[in-house]
Amino acid sequence: MEANKRNINDIFNKNRILEIPFFQRSYVWDTPQWERFLSDMEFVSSDNKPYFLGSIILKQQMTSAQQSAGDVRTLIDGQQRLTTLCIFLKVLSLKLSTPYYDTIYRLGMDQEIALLHNHNDVDSFNKVLNLSSLEDTGSDNKILKAYTYFKENINDLLINPKILLANLMFVLIELGPDDDEQKIFDTINSLGVTLTTAELLKNYFFHRDIKLYNDNWKDVFETDTAREYWDIQISAGRVTRSLLDLFFYSFLQIKIQDPAFNINSEDKKKYSKVEGLFDSYKEFIQKCNINRLTLIAEINEYAHLFRENFDIKIVEKELSAEFGIERINALIFGLENTTLIPYVLFLLKNVKDPKKLKEVFQYLESYVIRRMICHENNRNYNQLFGERFITQRLLDVVAIRNYIDTQEDKINFMPLDVSVTDGFNQSKLTNKQAAGILYLLETRIRNRQKHSTAMLGMNSYSLEHILPKKWRNHWPLFKTEAENAARDQKLLTLGNLTIITAALNSSISDAVWDIKKNGDGKNKGFSVYAADLATFSPYLSNQF
Repeated sequence: MEANKRNINDIFNKNRILEIPFFQRSYVWDTPQWERFLSDMEFVSSDNKPYFLGSIILKQQMTSAQQSAGDVRTLIDGQQRLTTLCIFLKVLSLKLSTPYYDTIYRLGMDQEIALLHNHNDVDSFNKVLNLSSLEDTGSDNKILKAYTYFKENINDLLINPKILLANLMFVLIELGPDDDEQKIFDTINSLGVTLTTAELLKNYFFHRDIKLYNDNWKDVFETDTAREYWDIQISAGRVTRSLLDLFFYSFLQIKIQDPAFNINSEDKKKYSKVEGLFDSYKEFIQKCNINRLTLIAEINEYAHLFRENFDIKIVEKELSAEFGIERINALIFGLENTTLIPYVLFLLKNVKDPKKLKEVFQYLESYVIRRMICHENNRNYNQLFGERFITQRLLDVVAIRNYIDTQEDKINFMPLDVSVTDGFNQSKLTNKQAAGILYLLETRIRNRQKHSTAMLGMNSYSLEHILPKKWRNHWPLFKTEAENAARDQKLLTLGNLTIITAALNSSISDAVWDIKKNGDGKNKGFSVYAADLATFSPYLSNQF
């Protein structure tokens, strides 16, 4: 990587093509940026001193003998400024009737435009730069609006083109073909470039083949409704990620477990990291000599499966009592078990028998919830679900149970009933875990035909302590401190918690049982907010 001071003629050197990634986002500058740019040009023209227009980051591309230019660079940062500069110079050339300023951004012999734009803007950009007069082009997009703005606002008496060409400077950062593209994008995020793994892959797969892109990508990922789904952000561990990133991560985890590719354990570990996902894709494709068209078709198929089955909004809806993908979604998105996604996606693709799939989902729910109740470690889930289950092609409940039961390390064991009972009495879980477990239990044991109201979504319930944390203030004490201390140990356990349809007012949350149950005349209690819950309403008649 090299960084140097360069002027306009160094950037557009007559033999270099600057290629904006074809599937990069559109030109977005508007009137405030154009006003600032024009003001800067007028200032430089009068000041006649070097003026920096920021950094331009270019990455060297491999070229072929058939290309007209011997030097092709990807424009990583600088799209907005160079696009604006070219439009400005075009309008200036037409206003001054001086063709020279129109040649600055063109190649030497054939005078082709040196700045190749993205698929959103290429037609409008080329239309503007190939104008022969200051005609009206309309204003269908920002490119045409920029042209119109400069046509109407450039005062050629305030602009000195020769001074501009001599004094406009950039910091040109040049990257080699092997420089880490993802890290560069991450580094310059603060400058407004935020390319996702999907966008990098899009450029890598399709380059400038718009037909291939339209046939295999656009409808799957980039219609308005598709973007609305894929752009949803969810919590995945300590970071927030989009569903789109989760999908591409999950798809790669499935592919690298395929025995046909013979990926070694070291590479699997590297490819299982969220960081550098695009580089992992590139390396995997190159090492395994993957046919891109075949891979694109498979991505398309898996993406449809993902979108049809994974529903983050399940936490806002009444949850089915039937074991299946709805309840798995509740585990994943309601209780933040995103490590399940690769294996669940693998199951959806490979298990065609609905009965077998339901049995597997029932076991997975039981496995995750039981371990959560018993406070067992889930740090190994990424390897368990993302590698072992897929590598072993565990596609039915018998195979999964046998695998779990025969592991020598006993780290990922299925807790027995006695351990689950102990967990209810002893484990102290997070509020989200406790509320989620109680909700899932409620949806299973509730006789919906006998209840007058429908269940709400998981996120619609509040968690409440039955015995208040500050119970000693209003509840009767035991005779011995040992008995009081034993009660304290139960405060945060599942047995002392319930979900309710609305949070209790703080004035009665710590009150005696009768007030907490019936309310205080002004604020409602358990008898209203928990009366229809099968997990708790039977205990409302208890006395304390």
